[in-house]
Amino acid sequence: MQLETCGEPLSLVRTTVELQTSHIGKGCDRETYSEKSLQKLCGASSGSTDLLPAPSTATNWTAALVTDSGRDSDLIFRFDGHQAAKIPDWVVPQNLTDHFTIATWMKHGPSPGLRAEKETLLCNSDKTEMNRHHYSLYVHNCRLVFLLRRDFTQVDTFRPAEFHWKLEQICDKEWHYYVINVEFPVVTLYVDGVTYDPYLVTDDWPIHPSQIDMQLTVGACWQGGEITKPRFTQYFRGSLSGLTIRPGTIESQKVISCLQACKEGLDINSLESLDKSIKFHFNPAQSILVMEGEDLENMNTAVRKVSYINSRQFPTAGIRRLQISTTVQCFGEDTCITIPSIDAVVMVLHPSEPRITITGLERLTQPAADFLTPGGLSLFQDLHIVSTVTRADSTTRQAAHLPGLLEEIIHNLDYCDVLVLGEELIPEQESLQLEPSSLLGKHLDATNSTSGMSIYGVDSMSNYEQVVRQVRYFNRQPGQLTERMFRLTCSELNGRYTSNEFNLEVTVWHSSDTEEHISHMVAPPPYMQVVQPPSMVNDLYPSHVSGVPSAATVVIVMCIAALVVAVVLGIYRIHVTHQQDVRLAETTKVADVNWDDSALTITVNPMENLEEPQCAEEEASEEEEDDDEEDEEITSAESDDSEEEVDVQLPRMQHSSKKGQSWDKTTRCY
Repeated sequence: MQLETCGEPLSLVRTTVELQTSHIGKGCDRETYSEKSLQKLCGASSGSTDLLPAPSTATNWTAALVTDSGRDSDLIFRFDGHQAAKIPDWVVPQNLTDHFTIATWMKHGPSPGLRAEKETLLCNSDKTEMNRHHYSLYVHNCRLVFLLRRDFTQVDTFRPAEFHWKLEQICDKEWHYYVINVEFPVVTLYVDGVTYDPYLVTDDWPIHPSQIDMQLTVGACWQGGEITKPRFTQYFRGSLSGLTIRPGTIESQKVISCLQACKEGLDINSLESLDKSIKFHFNPAQSILVMEGEDLENMNTAVRKVSYINSRQFPTAGIRRLQISTTVQCFGEDTCITIPSIDAVVMVLHPSEPRITITGLERLTQPAADFLTPGGLSLFQDLHIVSTVTRADSTTRQAAHLPGLLEEIIHNLDYCDVLVLGEELIPEQESLQLEPSSLLGKHLDATNSTSGMSIYGVDSMSNYEQVVRQVRYFNRQPGQLTERMFRLTCSELNGRYTSNEFNLEVTVWHSSDTEEHISHMVAPPPYMQVVQPPSMVNDLYPSHVSGVPSAATVVIVMCIAALVVAVVLGIYRIHVTHQQDVRLAETTKVADVNWDDSALTITVNPMENLEEPQCAEEEASEEEEDDDEEDEEITSAESDDSEEEVDVQLPRMQHSSKKGQSWDKTTRCY
């Protein structure tokens, strides 16, 4: 950029560079962490109450309000003159002493109509019967008014009650950060970190004490008495964000400046090389830079050193407009040359989105006794949190279809939530706990409930990792529990970047289940039940009771049974063989007795040859019948027990012997 005057001598050159960022976020690119996280990061006092939190199950009073959270995760509530919210009694700070702070972001324009009505941001009034306002913050005719009426129990004299400020920022339709520090009777207003004293203070009498409950509202004021039907009145028209009350303390100017500071602005490169004759100054937000000098060349060099900076790790993408205006003075004249303004644009590209990954043990099985230990059960012992981005190299730029390179980066987190899946924790039996010492030296805090635990604050991933590993689960009656499911998620920039959902399953291992499982494995079938002497089992396996045999005992019993069967079969085979030998001996003896009769004379009649075959056939038939009878007797004997065989076979052998001695009387043929 070059400024030329065609050789016209100049006595002074003034250049103004203005960065226009009103369309970005709340006036510029700021950190978009939650209000609590920002306060922790900036060192604000603890104990603040967020009156406009993100809608959820626990904070459902903002669910009906219109939100505009599409800008870089900023949580913005828009009020159109018909919406308001009642703050639950358990949320309202009960002890607003003489020292407290009210802070909010507000964007507001001129009120419609000639006689504008009051537009209430915050109001604490009687819930029923009467219509007294105890304290409220409202806008009236582009004036900001804070009302504070004390009770007679606190003061009993005429005291300041209304504080008025008339500022251009109230109706310029731009975002501004308002902080009201109350040190009664002194009240101080900060707008974008700049202090303003009230131009008007009116006094009033304290409010008479009563037993009427009060109702705190946002976006309007509640009128619960002196009318037929209670309703909202004095609706607000504009946008609000980060409305908080902190009782008992006031904020320092350093903390206020940190809470509203812009992360983008103008700067001068190589300030040490800037010519000493050039004078310059910035506005507090560093969005406007004014430079003055007498030498034209030095001014051209100085303007080239003006730069745009953004200190956010993940800046908001979009266009930033620059307007450069220059005025010159000639010798002896106020203005001799008119120089047109120049409009320029700075394009902020989308940053590489980080991918936050949580890894660790997903299943945890522990005996029931471990849940009763004083230290409880550590849920996330081996947890790891890693963040990666995709970087495009030269090859990727040439071939867009190819994936980039993954690179691990380090950045902050602003919260990690441990949620209980399924039924909520039973307060009398279960709890999630975190040792307070684990938060020391860190910008972290924690809240606990039956639905889980939330750890919040802007801090490094390593610090979050250390703290989450210290979360412990306690159960005073683990015998009634079989399993529990937990889910861990972490966030950066108030949910702009979220991690994967890491699920952990905790299973309780009961000792009774283990014993039953072992008994089923070693118990013999019903047809093999064997009773062992108790002394034998106790000697071999003292840890087992006598009613539950071990595997070794069952094997031994089965071996003995097999041996007994083998012995019985052997005895039976020997007995059968011996029986056959006895029969054979008897048969031989009978034959010898019959054929040794030397006195026997057989006379064969040739005329009776035809009868011999018939006799032979009859004799053979009788022998076959005798053999069949003997086979049937042996087969019948084999089907009986060995003891019965001994008792039955002996008479049969005697009978056979007698039968063998008398065969000659029946088989002889003459």
